[in-house]
Amino acid sequence: MNEVGNLLVENKKRSQIRLGVREKTLMSIGIFTLFLAGIMLFGSIITEEQIAISLLNKNQAPSLEYLFGTDWVGRNMLYRTLKGLSLSMKIGLLSSCISGVIALTLGVLGATLGNKVDSFITWFIDLVLSVPHTLVVILISISVGGGLRGIVLGVSLTHWPSLTRVIRAEVMQIRESDYAKISRNFGKSNLYIAIHHILPHIIPQLLIGIVLIFPHAVLHEASVTFLGFGLPPHEPAIGIILSEAMKYLSSGKWWLAFFPGLSLVIVSLMVDNIGKKFSQLINPKTSYK
Repeated sequence: MNEVGNLLVENKKRSQIRLGVREKTLMSIGIFTLFLAGIMLFGSIITEEQIAISLLNKNQAPSLEYLFGTDWVGRNMLYRTLKGLSLSMKIGLLSSCISGVIALTLGVLGATLGNKVDSFITWFIDLVLSVPHTLVVILISISVGGGLRGIVLGVSLTHWPSLTRVIRAEVMQIRESDYAKISRNFGKSNLYIAIHHILPHIIPQLLIGIVLIFPHAVLHEASVTFLGFGLPPHEPAIGIILSEAMKYLSSGKWWLAFFPGLSLVIVSLMVDNIGKKFSQLINPKTSYK
């Protein structure tokens, strides 16, 4: 009897500890978000002294003292990588938020202001999508003088079309719903319907879209900076670190590009995973399993 009782107690504990898809999803989002926030915070507090030149320690391979090694002038690559990731993530976050605002504005306007406005916005979306993002980012960055302002504007003005299409489709579906038609029959204006009926329903899609734009914005910022059209050379951005490392790979200094590149890929995959997890949460078919 005691064995049967113990088995029942163990099964009860397992059923209490068992986590569903929603709990696991929230836990994954929390862990990834804390990790990314930690990178941004730690990278922001790294001082100039920690990434200062030290010729006595130049070209050190990865070790316990220097986990990512040192570069050709003795700078700590771990601190430089974290500083560069923090800067790239801040640019990506700002750019994705601006792109989200543009997508929200155009998506709502296109679906509520009539066929002519909708046709023009649809044509403009197709026009932007038909040109390679990297080329447009470079042209915009050069036209405004480059630097931080140029890269933010370039990335922001090229990553909104796909999200605009999603928001436009959602708004058109909500606009034809029964409660929106009833509100219109009661004499409510399009602005009232947009604020009270449309916006609350598209905010989840907007947030997911911004999160999914974020890794693309980070990668485009790094690629444009790598090509020399983004941030100035004195900034410790990932693109600049990778660009400088290319000169020393042939001499066996593999760690100069390996760790910064791997860190950039991991951060992008984490943010992309957060966006997918958010999408699972708002999907009724997968959020309550």
